[in-house]
Amino acid sequence: MTAATVEYREIRVSSADEVEDRLNSAVRDLQVIATRSRTHGILVTRLNPGHFSVSLSDQVPFGLTRELIH
Repeated sequence: MTAATVEYREIRVSSADEVEDRLNSAVRDLQVIATRSRTHGILVTRLNPGHFSVSLSDQVPFGLTRELIH
């Protein structure tokens, strides 16, 4: 999947307890930005254990959040 990235957050966590809160926070931040343009959805990518990226993506329809395990 290739995608143009407009906004991007990198998340690194050291425990499983942090994952949900940190990812949800990043998704909420990007939802605010996505609502302005209404052209990008949100892509959450697991890069490694404890390492994620959350980005606006033109490959994800507006209003949707998709997960990619890399």
